[in-house]
Amino acid sequence: MADAGEKTGDTTPARRGPAVPLPAAEAPFDAIGLARHLLRTIRSGALATLDPEDGTPFVSLVTIATDVDGTPLMLLSRLSAHTRNLLADPRASLLFSAGGKGDPLAHPRLTVTGRVAQTAEPRARARFIARHPKAKLYADFPDFGFFALEPKAGHLNGGFAKAAVLTAGELRLDLTGAEGLVAGEAGAVEHMNADHADALALYAVGTGAEPGPWRLTGLDPEGLDLLTGDRTARVLFPAPIREMGGLRKILVTMAAEARAGAAPKTE
Repeated sequence: MADAGEKTGDTTPARRGPAVPLPAAEAPFDAIGLARHLLRTIRSGALATLDPEDGTPFVSLVTIATDVDGTPLMLLSRLSAHTRNLLADPRASLLFSAGGKGDPLAHPRLTVTGRVAQTAEPRARARFIARHPKAKLYADFPDFGFFALEPKAGHLNGGFAKAAVLTAGELRLDLTGAEGLVAGEAGAVEHMNADHADALALYAVGTGAEPGPWRLTGLDPEGLDLLTGDRTARVLFPAPIREMGGLRKILVTMAAEARAGAAPKTE
């Protein structure tokens, strides 16, 4: 028997409700990889906070970096409305949008929700300034401080028909066993920038980026973060690494492969 209001013999397809994003592990595309790529490559985004007086959402533009595990980092002034909001209510979200030509909604974007807290971790300062060198001019002003968004969840829209939700564990890297790599990161970054700029340029070009004076701003078990001017590149390792010996080996191998690929072919 037909439902009330349904026409017998009607062949019009039934209307469906809005698509529900799948858990990242069930998505038919690499949702975790894309989300982590956006986290590592987007340098500015929309920060949404809550007005403490009436709960009105307040959105502002901020610059962003990431800690080794992918935790979003911000340098904020206590004179700004968003910082005053966060000090009263730490709940917030950050929008990472790739942008590009054409329809803005055709490009990937990621919303990360969580709680924001100020951090005095020296590594947060170093990684942020490496990603935003001009911030060094005002980072030590008395009203500025570094803040970290502790992720609770992520909502990824990878473009048409690509949506997924992510857990905090899927957004960030588990650094268990990588303590040596984390401790040696600053020295490795300095060494690569000082002595192996040619290799860094080859790594970047290998991702499809344009040639340029690329420099390393940070590294983690999954890959390298590169910057030239306002452009970023993310270079993934062939396999995750968790100790400095493995890092040296993989960087040498990647450089050799990149040079072999870039060398002109002879008859």
